[in-house]
Amino acid sequence: MKKRKLNYRFHNPNPAAETADYLLKILMEANTEKVQSAIQEAAAASDDTKEKLDEGHSA
Repeated sequence: MKKRKLNYRFHNPNPAAETADYLLKILMEANTEKVQSAIQEAAAASDDTKEKLDEGHSA
């Protein structure tokens, strides 16, 4: 038997920016732990870079 390809269509009366914001909120809720971890890693990397720069510029 031949497999049928699924085709989804959505009617979205909202503006594109509003839809993108809504999808972002949903995805962030679903991945809260991953988002928090990524933010913490980025902040730690930023702090490490700042410390290295500060070490090179001692007054």
